Amino acid sequence: MHFLLIVLTAWMAAASPTREQMKANYDAHHGDFDYLLGDWEFTATNQQYGKFNGYWSAVRMADDGPILDEYRIVDDKGGTIYVTRTIRAYNAARNQWELISTDIGTGLQNFGTGQLEAGEMRIEQKFGVGTPTPSVSRIRYHDIKPDHFLWNADRSTDDGKTWTTNFQQIEARRIGPPRSMAPLTNRSQRSSAN
Repeated sequence: MHFLLIVLTAWMAAASPTREQMKANYDAHHGDFDYLLGDWEFTATNQQYGKFNGYWSAVRMADDGPILDEYRIVDDKGGTIYVTRTIRAYNAARNQWELISTDIGTGLQNFGTGQLEAGEMRIEQKFGVGTPTPSVSRIRYHDIKPDHFLWNADRSTDDGKTWTTNFQQIEARRIGPPRSMAPLTNRSQRSSAN
């Protein structure tokens, strides 16, 4: 029993990064989504729904925190067809980005993880968990420039056994500069906000 406890303790120590490793991970990756900050207009093609367009806005939350973004599909008159909001937070212990989104009335959903690899943000995200048609998407943000990026998603409806490639494609063009949410730094600001 004593040997098993030693082995288990050694395994946990090896599996858990040190504070220094976590700080190094955070310093290296907390800005991986900075390109998304600001306001964007996009056009998209989806194999299920055809062509559509919309707006995408992202802000960094106060004190170098996570990123909050809103993705909105609009009709020809600018009316909202669909909207979702996503929190993107870097997990230094796991050395990966974690994402979760919310739609009106459906709670938190669509959990995903991401990594920046060779200048592309790559995400795997589950959609529609608990519905009759759940899916997994492999998403790539690529050709990232200060005023433009491309987004492609492959989709699987059988838990990754088979994939529909280029299920959805997005081309985004910047229409507003990067920005952050200012913190409420003192009690008077908090009470005036309520």
